[in-house]
Amino acid sequence: MNASGTNPPPPAARPAGDPQSALFTGLVLQQTQMAMMFLGQIPHPEKGEPIKDLEGASLFIDTLEMLQAKTKGNLGPQEEALLKQSLMSARMAFVEASRESGAPSAPGTQQPASPPAKEPESGEVPGASDAPPTAAPSDDEARKKFVKKY
Repeated sequence: MNASGTNPPPPAARPAGDPQSALFTGLVLQQTQMAMMFLGQIPHPEKGEPIKDLEGASLFIDTLEMLQAKTKGNLGPQEEALLKQSLMSARMAFVEASRESGAPSAPGTQQPASPPAKEPESGEVPGASDAPPTAAPSDDEARKKFVKKY
């Protein structure tokens, strides 16, 4: 209910020039532009050159995801399409920026914990080296390396 005691009209019944629709559109575009700026897609307004901050971009993408979840069923078709397209663009740019920086972009794409084992030379007994054996990482350690996928 609003201040006058009546329920607001459903999203489809709201006129296109509705102030709430304009504010929502502005919010989505602002969050998307900030994510793109942190992904190096848009130059920083003060520095004039692109910056890359994957954690900062992730925060803005997470905010867009939250908006999508919290507004599900309450948006008009244009608002829903804008939010969906913005999220898709930001996620794709995040994946691209992750690949360029060498950071894993999805769970399971972690860098190997140790270099691959070398082939034993002729006459050498496999496993009989001077170095002590190293323990394999436990499941708990592997889970700590989770990276959010976009």
